[in-house]
Amino acid sequence: MIVGMVLGFRMRDTLLRRNEALERIVDLVNAKYVDTVNSASLYNNAAEGILKSLDPHTVYIPPDDLQGVNDDLEGGFSGIGVEFSILRDTIEVISVVENGPAGKAGIVVGDQLIKVGDSLVAGTNTSSDRIIHLLKGKQNSSVTVTVKREGGNLKQIALTRDIIPIHSIEASLMLDAITGYIKINRFSATTYQEFSTALKKLKSSGAIQLVIDLRDNPGGYIDAATAIADDLLDSNKLIVYTKGTRSPKTEYRAGEKGLFEKGKLAILVDEGSASASEILAGAIQDWDRGVVIGRRTFGKGLVQEQYDLPNGGALRLTVAKYYTPSGRCIQRSFANGREAYEAEYEKRFENGSLTTEDTTQPDDPKAYHTYKNRLVYGGGGIKPDIYVPYDTSLISGSLLGLIYSEELKTAIWDYFIHNKANLKYKSISDFSASFNEQEKVASNYIAMYSPDSRNNVEKELAKPFSKDYFSTQIKAQLARFLFHDNGYYSISLKKDDAVNRALASFTSDRYSTLIGGK
Repeated sequence: MIVGMVLGFRMRDTLLRRNEALERIVDLVNAKYVDTVNSASLYNNAAEGILKSLDPHTVYIPPDDLQGVNDDLEGGFSGIGVEFSILRDTIEVISVVENGPAGKAGIVVGDQLIKVGDSLVAGTNTSSDRIIHLLKGKQNSSVTVTVKREGGNLKQIALTRDIIPIHSIEASLMLDAITGYIKINRFSATTYQEFSTALKKLKSSGAIQLVIDLRDNPGGYIDAATAIADDLLDSNKLIVYTKGTRSPKTEYRAGEKGLFEKGKLAILVDEGSASASEILAGAIQDWDRGVVIGRRTFGKGLVQEQYDLPNGGALRLTVAKYYTPSGRCIQRSFANGREAYEAEYEKRFENGSLTTEDTTQPDDPKAYHTYKNRLVYGGGGIKPDIYVPYDTSLISGSLLGLIYSEELKTAIWDYFIHNKANLKYKSISDFSASFNEQEKVASNYIAMYSPDSRNNVEKELAKPFSKDYFSTQIKAQLARFLFHDNGYYSISLKKDDAVNRALASFTSDRYSTLIGGK
């Protein structure tokens, strides 16, 4: 005991000396440095320097960023319940959360925010971040907003902030009479409950086969991913296991009965699918439960735990690696440093593995096998069963410039506001079949440009693919205003290569071949 106490005191003294040295450096810089410095940034840089030699996913989260990070993972924040867009330096309300504070107080789509509290936000070049900061606050706190409605009337509305959900299920809809589709954008604390509700609704609508879209899903809570996998795999199947030098092996297994243990299944992935997304895709692939379609995933097989720090920030520390049921760790190499690790996307684009065929060799050359004895590899993400290259037509800078321009966003919004009375569709399918005024929106859009620029726009939109894709985006964005995200995806997915490949696979012999005939 005495030896332990002595060692403990010595360790404490060592840590104190190190901490005092860091404090002394910061104090000297603040007192003597030639220019003014930000003390907080010095501490942030010191923390980042300490972690720089570790893996790329062990990170320090500064106090100012922590709340936003936690909101995404916890599935909610305290606010008033509106989605807005800044058009012509005006804050337009484009969506109102049902039963949220704003909705209950009578704020509607099309209202313009003029003031939040005493802060004027219209005509001041206010940023989205500032608006969000003003609208958020502690639960049950009060805020008064001044809105302008059609006709020019100003109205002050007192609101009490409440918890506003951040949905991780972005869309859930029927692709056809028997195929359900669920888009998951992250794995948060509420994801499984959202997934379960969506899946039950799709099954009641006739879904006997399912497409789960994990593209651009960066991951999140492992428990959310394993809970969803549990609904797709039958009793006691291993979903994933984790282990680390200082962390014991932990297994996650399927329970007795899931919501969708039978029925054809496709998982859509791409280079933006990471972490928990790869857990789910890897489990489905290793058990030959369904087909994985798209492009090779990000390759993040590290488990982080988050530790709060005294300054209000947090440390997200890698404590283990996770392994798919076949035993493969999908973490790609970071031996060449963080810069090379972060440049992997550009490298894959340059070598053609995103646009032609992915011939990249895995970091782990060891062969692994699925339940039906198909060959798979680790150490570089989940390689899909059916490869769908990135559509090079969508890489065109000129086309993307038009699609994401402020002018198009404004033209679509103006059409929506001026025609709300006529956009009374009973359902998404009704809108999809009946609406055909994309050309009118496009004409108004083109008219926003100067004569010199207009020629270039018309030249780009004269190309068959560009014209078709541009028209689809106009219709999809309008559908979002009318029917939220389900409306957008109902239209846009009709032109989605990966979704169409999934639907085709369900009716082909290849599906049965890939999953061993079952």
